[in-house]
Amino acid sequence: MKHPLLVAALVAVAVSACGKKDEPAAVQEPVSAQEQMKESAAQAVDAAKESAQAAGDAAAAAATAAGEAATQLGEKAEAAAAEAGAAAQELKQDATEAAKAAVDSAKESLEK
Repeated sequence: MKHPLLVAALVAVAVSACGKKDEPAAVQEPVSAQEQMKESAAQAVDAAKESAQAAGDAAAAAATAAGEAATQLGEKAEAAAAEAGAAAQELKQDATEAAKAAVDSAKESLEK
C-alpha cells in the first residue's frame, strides 16, 4: 500500500509543477511609422549639425592658414622692396660717379 500512495504523490507533484506557467515577457508595442520618421529626422538633424560643425572648423583652419601665408608673402614683399631700394641707391651712386667722371673728362678735354 505504500507504493501506490507514493506513486500518487509523485504524480500529483509532477502534474502541479507542470501546471505552473512563467509570466509572459512584456510585449513591446510596435513602433509607428510616424515615430520612426521622427527618429530618422532627429538623426538627420544631428548628422547635419555635426557636418556643419566640421565644415566650420575646416573653414576656420583654412582662414588661419591663408592669413599666415599672406603674412609671409607680405614679409617677403617688404624684403624684396628693401633690396630693390638698396639696388636703386647703388645704381644712383654709380650713375652720379659716372656723370662726375664724364664731366671731369669733358673739362680736361676742353682744357687741352
